[in-house]
Amino acid sequence: MDFVTDYSLFLAKSITVVLAILAIAGGIIALAGRGRPLGKQRLEVKYLNREYDDMAHTLKAAMLPKKVFKQLLKTRKQEIKRSREQTPDDPSKDKKRIFVLNFHGDIRASAVASLREEITVILTVARPADEVVLRLESGGGLVHAYGLAASQLTRIKDKQIRLTIAVDKIAASGGYLMACVADHIIAAPFAVVGSIGVLAQLPNFNRFLKRHDIDFEQFTAGEFKRTVTLFGENTDEDRARFRQEIDETHRLFKAFVKTHRDLDMATVATGEHWYGTRALELKLVDELCTSDDYLLDASKTAELYQVSFKPKKPFIDRLSSLASILDKGHMGRYRSEVGIHEIK
Repeated sequence: MDFVTDYSLFLAKSITVVLAILAIAGGIIALAGRGRPLGKQRLEVKYLNREYDDMAHTLKAAMLPKKVFKQLLKTRKQEIKRSREQTPDDPSKDKKRIFVLNFHGDIRASAVASLREEITVILTVARPADEVVLRLESGGGLVHAYGLAASQLTRIKDKQIRLTIAVDKIAASGGYLMACVADHIIAAPFAVVGSIGVLAQLPNFNRFLKRHDIDFEQFTAGEFKRTVTLFGENTDEDRARFRQEIDETHRLFKAFVKTHRDLDMATVATGEHWYGTRALELKLVDELCTSDDYLLDASKTAELYQVSFKPKKPFIDRLSSLASILDKGHMGRYRSEVGIHEIK
């Protein structure tokens, strides 16, 4: 009985300590998050110039003698301090700014939810001399979804801000519907580009239902409310009308592309796709270059800011991050300030 009593007291004390730690950690997270906008997303901005510099500095740490590196580190701290004292909106500071966005498209173009917010926030601060670079990766999808994504990009053009779209892997079909809006399109040599066409396909289970004595009934108002169907019997008239709808969508697609780029539509609007080298010959893109090379070169003369809306992390993930920071202690703060990921 004494053992049970002692163990119960020990267990109660342990639980109390754990709960107290969690309460304190929760309070710290709440204070750290105070002032942030409520909602399911939060804005993240990365200063890419400093990130490039950090990576180069990390490599130098491994290459240079210890004494030389310490002097370099001291100089770097002074440069960071001076840069933080500068006023970003100082009218005398006319250095070009490039805002970098990423769009990874699925069939529903669900990334447009973040894209519209990112463009909105950029347009509140962008100047005519600035530029937006969108790293685009998409094989296309729903017409209306990618139509909205392309419309979001035209907002940038309407504000007379230069828009560059970089295709490292693929911008086909709906992806190219977005890409064609750009002032300048760059693509990797083996990136897939084009596919200016429309596809629609569906199975039909009508014979299966009949074979199993299953009736399918559908009621519509309007002659063409429904044409081809999954379960009903499709007629030649239904197929012809559906073909008209597909052709009309293709016509709109071609007209939209033609508005933004001077292309030989009879050649490029066949639904085919091409690799970057051939796409350049067909004028589907303007330059063969990866986004990495383009941004690294631009960082020499411009300030690069990567803008993204991210979902808020669950409480348990934020708690884990806090525990990691506390565990690193002073060295963690040092790495955060200076940007060195590892020093041995």
